[in-house]
Amino acid sequence: MVEQSKPGDGASPSGPSVPGRAWLMLALATAGFAVNFWAWALLSPLGPRFKESLDLSSFQQSLLVAVPVVVGSLGRVPVGALTDRFGGRVMFPVVTAGTVVPVLYLGLAGHSSLTALLAGGFFLGIGGTAFAVGVPFVNAWFPPERRGLAIGVFGAGMGGTAISALTTVKLVDAHSMATPFLITAVTLAVYAVAAALLLRDAPGRTVPAGPLGRRLAATFRLRVTWQASALYAVAFGGYVAFSVYLPTYLKTGYGLTQADAANRMAGFVLLAVAMRPVGGWLSDRLGPVRVLAGSLAVVVAGAVGQSFTPALAPAGTVAFLAMAAALGAGSGATFALVALLTPAERVGSVTGVVGAAGGLGGFLPPLVMGSLYGEYGTYAAGLALLAIVAAAALAYTLTAVRTAVRGDDRAPLTGGGQRPRTARTTA
Repeated sequence: MVEQSKPGDGASPSGPSVPGRAWLMLALATAGFAVNFWAWALLSPLGPRFKESLDLSSFQQSLLVAVPVVVGSLGRVPVGALTDRFGGRVMFPVVTAGTVVPVLYLGLAGHSSLTALLAGGFFLGIGGTAFAVGVPFVNAWFPPERRGLAIGVFGAGMGGTAISALTTVKLVDAHSMATPFLITAVTLAVYAVAAALLLRDAPGRTVPAGPLGRRLAATFRLRVTWQASALYAVAFGGYVAFSVYLPTYLKTGYGLTQADAANRMAGFVLLAVAMRPVGGWLSDRLGPVRVLAGSLAVVVAGAVGQSFTPALAPAGTVAFLAMAAALGAGSGATFALVALLTPAERVGSVTGVVGAAGGLGGFLPPLVMGSLYGEYGTYAAGLALLAIVAAAALAYTLTAVRTAVRGDDRAPLTGGGQRPRTARTTA
């Protein structure tokens, strides 16, 4: 049946109740996302240690950390398309089991040279593709009125990176280099077995026809693919950039100790993670356009305020926490938009492309911030640039994205595929 309300206009959601099994599948998928992201982030906390022990240059250290993230981001494109075809029940165990091998390799033998670390890091990127498995899997289990919340809850699994940040170095110091890798590998193996036994794809899941290449080409012709990619590159890319660069910013700009800066970064990350399901939940009730617009407006205000380098207590802290909440909510709202506008048989493919854009969107800002600080001796220009980018994304949301939600929301870029304007269809 079709609801007689325009999606995104803030109508109060109503519809069928969600079965308990759907919530169980959501919990299992979120756990799998967190475990795979924990593995995906293992090298980053150890970067300074490898730099010292292997006498790496700053570029080599950056490359070491970047390789698994880039591979994991780009790998979401084919993995998302494969999930559309084979389902999360198959792909979650496959991706998780595939991540066990590089984790064991890095822990037992792959940390003795830069070449070995880069080889292991390349295949460690497999863990980062789990995001493109979970979104279509969860999306299929929930009715449109609940997908924002469900996908937001799943997205909170990105907090798995915080597990790595908080435990990896401590485990190495307390035991050995192999310890965090072995613990993670065992956890991955346990989850892979549990997923194979317990996960089930949603009844009536739509399976796309045609070869992978043709389906990906069709995905790139959808407006929502590019609209959501642009927004996610700003929202999730901003979160990634701050989570990477904030300790350096606080240490350089405010003279904090490394430990204090790291603790404040952890607070930023945890707030952003917590706000992701809130953003999805609000999108179910207010519409993703309103949530995205509000989130981006907060980012603009926070970046402008922080560009004047106010005292850290309270103004600076308020600015950063506000941006953390907004970036988390905006990330959740972006995938509520994907769930709303994407044909069911292409959710995985679109998620893969959008997820790749978000992951890659986090790499440019730290480079720009560092370059501008080196040139001008201040972070004001970098934060002003963030405000400009967020303002452009806000304007785009209120124009092109709002038009897409209210109108022909699923049409491809080049003709055809006309859909009803009241496109929120329930199962």
